[in-house]
Amino acid sequence: MEVVRPWLKQYPKEIPHTINYDNKPLSQFLKDAATEFPNKKAIYFLGKELTFQEVYVQACKIAHYLQEIGIKKGDRVSIMLPNCPQAVIAYYGVLLAGGVVVQTNPLYMERELEYQLNDSGTKVIITLDLLYPRVSKVKPLIKSLKHIIVTGIKDYLPFPKNLIYPFIQKKQHGMVVKVEHSGTNHLFTKIIETGRIDEIEMEIDAKEDLALLQYTGGTTGFPKGVMLTHYNLVSNTLMCAKWMYQSKRGQESILGILPFFHVYGMTTVMNLSVLQGYKMILLPKFDIQDTLKTIQKQKPTLFPGAPTIYIGLLNHPDIGKYDLSSIDCCISGSAPLPVEVQDQFEKVTGGKLVEGYGLTEASPVTHSNSLWGERINGSVGLPWPDTDAIVLSLETGEPVEAGTIGEIVVKGPQVMKGYWNRPEETAAVLKEGWLLTGDLGYMDEEGYFYVVDRKKDMIIAGGFNIYPREIEEVLYEFEKVQEVVVAGVPDPYRGETVKAYIVLKEGVTCSSEELDQFARKHLASYKVPRIFEFRKELPKTAVGKILRRALIDEEREKQKKEA
Repeated sequence: MEVVRPWLKQYPKEIPHTINYDNKPLSQFLKDAATEFPNKKAIYFLGKELTFQEVYVQACKIAHYLQEIGIKKGDRVSIMLPNCPQAVIAYYGVLLAGGVVVQTNPLYMERELEYQLNDSGTKVIITLDLLYPRVSKVKPLIKSLKHIIVTGIKDYLPFPKNLIYPFIQKKQHGMVVKVEHSGTNHLFTKIIETGRIDEIEMEIDAKEDLALLQYTGGTTGFPKGVMLTHYNLVSNTLMCAKWMYQSKRGQESILGILPFFHVYGMTTVMNLSVLQGYKMILLPKFDIQDTLKTIQKQKPTLFPGAPTIYIGLLNHPDIGKYDLSSIDCCISGSAPLPVEVQDQFEKVTGGKLVEGYGLTEASPVTHSNSLWGERINGSVGLPWPDTDAIVLSLETGEPVEAGTIGEIVVKGPQVMKGYWNRPEETAAVLKEGWLLTGDLGYMDEEGYFYVVDRKKDMIIAGGFNIYPREIEEVLYEFEKVQEVVVAGVPDPYRGETVKAYIVLKEGVTCSSEELDQFARKHLASYKVPRIFEFRKELPKTAVGKILRRALIDEEREKQKKEA
């Protein structure tokens, strides 16, 4: 397809139209940073600091150990950790060993964990001591899983926090998990204490070899593993660095709240920081008070986030008591960013906040507004260097004129290789290198893109991707439920929230609390419906298919009348 690129005229002169991408593995970022910035602080975590040299040496130790316990090139290793030093060390350790990272959400319950580990063929999982009981419970159900490497938050806390933390952990979680370094259980600390520190060489074809399996999904079934190569991730990280052209190499610090088990946080925080020699200020979870204190004390200059994070901070009653002026720029992703939030956040911090766009299948960023140029309200911005984007007619599949709504499709070096073991689903979204996003939008005459709706029924709540069918299948297992449909309904804080419409079996009674308790046993908390509505029947087509979209439209109309 012929591509017209009006957006290139909008680029600031500092941003190149094309970039030279070396055919090198993603792990080279860390090796280069350890050479160029050996003594510079790479990570700050609750008072503990690590240099780039320390991170690299520890990653090499993890890599050697993984190879010793049987990890070969292309083998999958799951990382089930919050943002902490071990998450960075493990990630690059797996890559140095030639393995493929499988990012696993620490909130996953046994059912979700079993599916992902089986589907990916994970051989080793690196996880927290608190999560060990959950992982060990599903281990017998996963033929490929041979080893569990366990770490704890206290392992990378400074004295005396490391001594106090177990007591806090017991108070908060009601337990302290102790795991012995023996058999198929391994302790992260023991590996770091005794591991080999020599450099590790692995032959990697960056364009062909996978670096990451990142799970995403849709309404057509269970989550799919998106195959991202070293080249995909390297190119998207380099694009990000070029887009942030005023940020100074080796001098910035970046607030790491976005989880690294989400590809957005992985690229725009972790990989970008390692590439550019930035200090990562890591927080294991988003707590508004802790975040405000951390910004004031550690003074990050860069702050990638999601709308719910910025909204949460702005609505805190004490925000005026904190100095947030260190923040220079932020790119918001994962969900639409309200204009009033942009304006208010820029006023409070004095920095820039702009909206971007992307998807897991594109590593993930494809578009963004200019950080220091003109910001177009309501637009997700311009395609990044080497990224093409067009809008196709839903009727003809042909490119449409500027201003006409259709499906956004993208092409570039960051676009995935395909879905893991799903050739038919890969063929459905990849057409001659073009990725069909499933998102509806348009491009204006200047080359700015606007997203107006989604073809998919995926729910984005608080930045999390949630797939209705998965929740429906769980709720269908509840003995009192006859029919259920799950939909995303508008929510002023989370963007969308999960609502379940329930038809009960005849003659039974049931409360929302009963359904909530059942769902929480089988689903991560962010997937559990916030609203349950009981109905006598659900809208359906002539062939019996439940009309989810009719319920969403009904909800929007109801909210309009109430507004």
